Amino acid sequence: MDHLTWSVSDGVGMIVLNRPEARNAFTLPMIREWEALLRSWRTDDSVHVVVLTGAGDKAFCAGIDLSWLTDSRTPLERKTDLYAGIQRIALAVDDLDKPIVAAINGVAVGAGLDMALMCDLRVMSATARVAEGYVKLGLAPGGGGAYYLPRLVGLSKALELLLTGDFVDAEDALRIGLVNRVVAPRELIAETTALARAIATNPPASVRMIRRVTRQSASLELRPALDLVSSHVAILASTDDVGEALAALSEKRAGNFIGR
Repeated sequence: MDHLTWSVSDGVGMIVLNRPEARNAFTLPMIREWEALLRSWRTDDSVHVVVLTGAGDKAFCAGIDLSWLTDSRTPLERKTDLYAGIQRIALAVDDLDKPIVAAINGVAVGAGLDMALMCDLRVMSATARVAEGYVKLGLAPGGGGAYYLPRLVGLSKALELLLTGDFVDAEDALRIGLVNRVVAPRELIAETTALARAIATNPPASVRMIRRVTRQSASLELRPALDLVSSHVAILASTDDVGEALAALSEKRAGNFIGR
């Protein structure tokens, strides 16, 4: 069985973690294929937005296959596996330059939750649950949870979730800002795909630069952030998309833009 499946339709690239018998826990070969796919889609003009989900209705992702913890790797080899393996997904997502949306269809634990947190948007099934969970195994969040979680829910709440390893249901995940939307399980993929396609219909250069400047601004002070975005706006203002939008506005064809 192919443990990582993918497809492209109407500007949306779909990635499915396909190990339902193992709660979609990922292996290092899956990670390598996953990273290569994201790298290739970065320059693929047929893909405007990416959706990530898990196979079945039980789990989004249970993190790394736990056999990784029980084999004979040395500490240096384990660190190398993290840096050159799992953590490469975070870097590939950051480099993607296109929005990525997680459809959390079931349980997401540890690095499985981290994979959702590194996405730009998250849509969650009403019956799904998530937890960092590392502390229950005596570990620390090696997939990036300590980086992403405080940026979404604040430092104090992030520490609560990281230090207890407690599960969070969909209603609470929405309340604390961990996810953007909660939908019925049977509607998850349709709703997430519709969201992705709505984004994909917008001018690609604008979408990419908005994502880029928003992510970059998170680590900048105000002045360099404003300087950065002024460069992006100056470039976008010269594109055909802006020219067409202005022409449409002048011809009163831009009802959606001005809210009519």
